[in-house]
Amino acid sequence: MERNYPNLCKPITLGRTTFRNRMFSAPMGGTDITNDGCIGPKSTAFYELRAKGGAGAVTVSECMVHPKTDGSHAYHLDESILNSLACAAYTADAIRRHGAIPSLELSHSGMYAGTYMTDKSRQKSMNQWGPSDTVRPDGIQVKALTRELIQEIVASYAHVAGLAKRAGFEMLMIHGGHGWLINQFLSPYFNKRTDEYGGSLENRCRFAVEVLKAVREAVGPFFPIEFRMSGSELFEGGYDLEEGCRIAQQIEPYIDLLHVSAGTYQRGFGDTHPSMFKDHGCNVYLAAEIKKHVKVPVATLGGLNDPAQMEEILASGKADVVYMARALLADPFLPRKVTENRDEEIVRCLRCFTCMAERAATATRRCTVNPLIGRECEGDEIQPAPVRKKVLVAGAGPGGLYAAYTAARRGHQVILCEKEAEAGGILKSEQALPFKHEMYELAGTYVLLAKKAGVEFRMNTEVTKEYAEKENADALIIAVGSTPLIPPIPGLDGENVVVVNDYYKEKEKVGEDVVVFGGGLAGCECAIHLGQEGKKVHLVEMRDLLAPDANVRHRPLLLKEIEKYVTVHTGYRGLKVTSEGVLCADAEGKEVLVPGHSVICALGQRSRSDVTEVLRDAAPFVRVIGDASRVSTITNAVYQGYHAALDI
Repeated sequence: MERNYPNLCKPITLGRTTFRNRMFSAPMGGTDITNDGCIGPKSTAFYELRAKGGAGAVTVSECMVHPKTDGSHAYHLDESILNSLACAAYTADAIRRHGAIPSLELSHSGMYAGTYMTDKSRQKSMNQWGPSDTVRPDGIQVKALTRELIQEIVASYAHVAGLAKRAGFEMLMIHGGHGWLINQFLSPYFNKRTDEYGGSLENRCRFAVEVLKAVREAVGPFFPIEFRMSGSELFEGGYDLEEGCRIAQQIEPYIDLLHVSAGTYQRGFGDTHPSMFKDHGCNVYLAAEIKKHVKVPVATLGGLNDPAQMEEILASGKADVVYMARALLADPFLPRKVTENRDEEIVRCLRCFTCMAERAATATRRCTVNPLIGRECEGDEIQPAPVRKKVLVAGAGPGGLYAAYTAARRGHQVILCEKEAEAGGILKSEQALPFKHEMYELAGTYVLLAKKAGVEFRMNTEVTKEYAEKENADALIIAVGSTPLIPPIPGLDGENVVVVNDYYKEKEKVGEDVVVFGGGLAGCECAIHLGQEGKKVHLVEMRDLLAPDANVRHRPLLLKEIEKYVTVHTGYRGLKVTSEGVLCADAEGKEVLVPGHSVICALGQRSRSDVTEVLRDAAPFVRVIGDASRVSTITNAVYQGYHAALDI
């Protein structure tokens, strides 16, 4: 067959190992790491799903090689730990049996030992080791590694590499980027040593070279070794791209694949993991430049989720392999859909950071658009229902769409009703914000999947109690969403006011000076967009904090964008909307006019409880999901819709 994306689908041979395609699964941390660092069954299933989805390689992250100096709560591979080797072997096998090459990332946190611990207070009780004596920004003392400890760590890389090969891993990624120990030695910012491990570029690369030589000795001449580096540290005092090219040349003789990332985890999270505010592939230029200076194959990554863009990266010679992490959470079957020419079915990653925020909060995983993530042990295949039933879904927002799609895949007769002419619910409002357009596109993807599964769509059709009873369905899923909260503030119904949900329909009403009334997530994101358009934007929020409803990974990046584009007024209570702006009371009760001829009302949402109450007895099985149950997130709506359908 003729592939739509031939370069993505083309095999690549590293060492003597052939990978089935050039779409690799980037390192992602596990979900049930045991107290002694074993890979738990949930993590094995987590990695296996990406192999099943068609990735060329699946990288397990991260295995810390030297617990004595790096006590991070991450994977360890040690024959003295009961089941350590067995768990690794089961994981490698789970990946390999689906045709993907299992790879293990070997790492050392250096001065950031304990970073992965959910209980950060335990991190402070550890000895922190790095290239040089220093004090971290949080006040923690860092000790310089002695030559003896350096050699002990080098030996541990080799020992763990040998164990990994014995367990069945067929490639190793040596993590030399993102501010971890090897990167700390490479970096002039972290490395202030005056011995053979510091000073010149050659000296700063010595530790990395010694590690790679030791690993090669342990695994043999034809076993693929990949080195992950930051093409540039992207902060003042760190190395830049020009020096990154020279570092790559120092490393090149000892590796089979050079994996070029960006930034440092501690100083540029939004660089290493590009947010929705950045272009897809914004870090590819680093790999493209470094590729000009080395002969080994080069891999790139950074917010990639579009097969057309990834195909161009390979076709134009910017890289030889593309890595994805978040994109393969959103759709683990992305590579398989690409190879089977089903790319229109790909569920795109929204770059919303729900996945990473959940791991930071609870040490589990969750994905906004994929309810399987973190719960793969429960099964990733939809089982047919024992009895085919008639299912009525009220509301074609994200939860309703996913519920209908899932119920149809189980073999039920599914009718999806939507009172408006277009599906998507609250997702429709995102089409006006370029950095959130993929959230709007998500509705279209869900509609396509639902229709292919056999869902009957009835648009411009509201489900009333009479309608539901007439349809006489066996099951009713109520996904009618929420409505904007508009308090009885004088002037809030004025001609100069646009409700944030309706902004996409009424953009022309918004002038050049705007007050965004409400500093939750929706208000903040709208304010950023308006600022990016060049408008003068004031943001009014009654609370002291902006966007408390944003997750812990997205919120800091959101606030940075707010700083660029928006004048913020927190602690201001809105009293009245006029043609000149919003009259507010500040913390002392003094009246202040926040100027703006246009006003965006972003004061929150409320559940359509009046509708849900009427429909609760309209079928034998009734489930209320998403905002209709309680105003929450798309994540919860999709998850609840999925499980509602499984319960029928």
